[in-house]
Amino acid sequence: MFTGIIEEKGTVKSIRETGEAIVMVIEAPGILTDVKLGDSIAVNGVCLTVTSFTDRTFSVDLMPETVRATSLKLLKNGSYVNLERAMAAGGRFGGHFVTGHVDGTGTIVSKRKEANAVYYDIQVSGELHKYMMLKGSVAVDGTSLTIFGTSDGTFTISIIPHTIEETIIGSRGPGDIVNIETDMLAKYIEQFLFHRLPADGDVSDKLTESFLKEHGF
Repeated sequence: MFTGIIEEKGTVKSIRETGEAIVMVIEAPGILTDVKLGDSIAVNGVCLTVTSFTDRTFSVDLMPETVRATSLKLLKNGSYVNLERAMAAGGRFGGHFVTGHVDGTGTIVSKRKEANAVYYDIQVSGELHKYMMLKGSVAVDGTSLTIFGTSDGTFTISIIPHTIEETIIGSRGPGDIVNIETDMLAKYIEQFLFHRLPADGDVSDKLTESFLKEHGF
């Protein structure tokens, strides 16, 4: 489990393809002070397992499904990546619930500066867009962000100077592909309701005040 608060920008040092899979070595001395084999580290929002490490680098294996479903396949030597260690028990929870299980990718379609903030419009599939809610949460390349607007197929985020400086989002622009993880709570609520709806889809006799109270809402 992660919170979407990026701890360090790492640098890809090497990428080795082994068939459909990839072995990646990332330099990130800041977060390796307490690393152990098998630890989880989110790389651009993708939860990966540390398979080896030194005092300055760590290695991860990318499975074929991860390569196909995320933007990690676009990385090359020298690329910067967002890094976050798994959430520690008792630590501050500064973002939102982020699992590191990316739902898909989006494409930045516009970037504009307003006062001290930078606004990005990101296009996603309809399957992802249905979870985008005004003032809701989304993880973009692993960064916990607030949704400031939605329209047909796109959502808008606003980035403050600190986030631009400390994460890779500041270097992104129109045409770039980003990893998207939608709000986990929204997905759970959808599944919870979907499996309890009538077969004909008529929710009028199911979604009532008493039903919601009975199920903890």
